[in-house]
Amino acid sequence: MTRIIAEIGINHNGDISIAKKLIDAATLSGCDYVKFQKRTPEICVPEEQKNKPRQTPWGEIKYIDYKKKIEFGKKEYDEINKYCKEKGIKWFCSVWDHLSVDFCRQYEESIMKIPSALITDLELCKYARENCKTLIISTGMSTEEEITKCVEICKPDVIMHTNSSYPSKVEELNLHYIHHLKEKYPSKDIGYSGHEFGLVTTFAAVALGSIWIERHITLDRTMWGSDQLASVEPIGLMKLVKGIRNIEESLGSKGPRKLFGSELEKRKSLRGE
Repeated sequence: MTRIIAEIGINHNGDISIAKKLIDAATLSGCDYVKFQKRTPEICVPEEQKNKPRQTPWGEIKYIDYKKKIEFGKKEYDEINKYCKEKGIKWFCSVWDHLSVDFCRQYEESIMKIPSALITDLELCKYARENCKTLIISTGMSTEEEITKCVEICKPDVIMHTNSSYPSKVEELNLHYIHHLKEKYPSKDIGYSGHEFGLVTTFAAVALGSIWIERHITLDRTMWGSDQLASVEPIGLMKLVKGIRNIEESLGSKGPRKLFGSELEKRKSLRGE
């Protein structure tokens, strides 16, 4: 059964009430997980960017201050952890640095994801591998050689095909790469993380064999934030999950053609057999 991740990421804009509404949407839709992003801003923001001005809902502030405002800490994640347990949905994070790995491993759900931007940071990948039960990597913006090296050294459990542009152009999705990953890594789970407009291509990824699916979610695509436009709103999320479950049911099993009960009735009426 396809595992569906609703990526909240930073679309909560630092507001726990928005995060809870997004958790509600994911739960109601039937997603398996919600995912956030965990960073240590002092480490992750390059020095040359820290003091650059940024227009934000809080006015013009330094980029480092903006990153701190949208970063949840222990108080918020304790609340998220409790809320997700109450709602019956699992959660985890993409980890962007060693301290974030340390932070996330204190929670029960031992899944971590390495974002596309960091699969060449093999020290981080290895550290996450050592501190979680399930490691997911994304392949966006990476060469085949970089992906191969990360898989060989860090041994992820799940490899997600993705295009890292937001939103992604349909003609650049290259969904056939899913087949390549399945053939190259038969012992790994292969998935798809989509950043494109619409749902059709994500459905196609399921039909092509992806058994993990991830899409960014938002309450409203017009909200402030860099990831909102390429995200799926609650109604779209419901359609996404329902569509994936319908695809799973429709695929059936491999092998010779089967005659189902409804066809046997039609065969009798049209062929007299």
